[in-house]
Amino acid sequence: MPKIKVAVAGVGNCCASLVQGIEHYRQNGKVKQVEPLGLMNYNLGGYLPEDIEFVAAFDIDKRKIGQRFDTAIKAKPNCVWDLDTTPLPKSKFKVQMGPVHDGVSAHMNEYPTDRTFVISDEKPVNVEKVLKDSGAEILLNYLPVGSEVASKRYAEACLKTGVSLVNCMPVFIVSDPKWGKMFEDKKIPCVGDDIKAQVGATIVHRTLTKLFQDRGVKIDRTYQLNTGGNTDFLNMLNRDRLRSKKISKTEAVQSLMTVSLEDDNIHIGPSDYVPWQNDNKVCYLRIEGRGFAGFPVNVELRLSVEDSPNSAGIVIDAIRCCRLARDRKIGGPLTSISAYGMKHPPKQIPDNEAKILVEKFIQGSVVR
Repeated sequence: MPKIKVAVAGVGNCCASLVQGIEHYRQNGKVKQVEPLGLMNYNLGGYLPEDIEFVAAFDIDKRKIGQRFDTAIKAKPNCVWDLDTTPLPKSKFKVQMGPVHDGVSAHMNEYPTDRTFVISDEKPVNVEKVLKDSGAEILLNYLPVGSEVASKRYAEACLKTGVSLVNCMPVFIVSDPKWGKMFEDKKIPCVGDDIKAQVGATIVHRTLTKLFQDRGVKIDRTYQLNTGGNTDFLNMLNRDRLRSKKISKTEAVQSLMTVSLEDDNIHIGPSDYVPWQNDNKVCYLRIEGRGFAGFPVNVELRLSVEDSPNSAGIVIDAIRCCRLARDRKIGGPLTSISAYGMKHPPKQIPDNEAKILVEKFIQGSVVR
């Protein structure tokens, strides 16, 4: 199959996990000739993980700008696990300076440089020109939470160049009817918004919520508290940047309830930054409900995951579904993979139904 040429905005932990993971599957597939562990789809419409080729990257940190891509993903403040058993080949391109806009919160300056961003004094490049010159077909948005202006700047670049957008961040672009129509009018497929991890806090919370609903248990209140030690959690200490994140995570759970909970009875969102956790994310989840004859049914759960690799398997499928749509000349928001892989898709669909729709999309029996 031809390569899927991908550009990345934000060379952080999620990007580092994705790049290392794709190389892991490339090497593992060649040696063992078996379908590797850890993917929902190894072969997706004829495309394998190793068919994804990175061709351009944007960042704003001076420790990454001008560095080869394979070197930049290991630069601070990245703290993701390093797959020492999977050496990366030398990249053919270097990370370039992207527009800063609101991509960096002022409070980040209060922390040690090995934990936060160090903004380069380089002049931002012409994003559209880089996308065109690199031959990129798909752009991944991995910018920090709260980067509303910067994310929309990259979305505009996609519209101008015909490049597809996979929006992994909680900035409502693909799920916004206005933006969605612009991508549809330009016949550019897109996926978003806000990546839903493979087995993360949101998907577990949704699954338990649906279980309560399906078994006739009335949910009275629930919370989801998350802690982590990567740059994402440090960034989110600025609560002003969390508006869309909280909406995204809350609606992902509320959408499965027959009657939505009052605001005082549901709390979902990032809770605190614990430096020594690094890329490990811990979720504390509680659901309180009433079952038969009103007797209480309560669930408490602790989930611990490596945050960045937990999203990579979903992103690999989103990229390949986007490429299938491009092959089929389908434009606009892709409903099935967005509902399956994103917290705030254009249309919320229960996860088991979304999975079936993705399978039908891959087979070509569902348009989008």
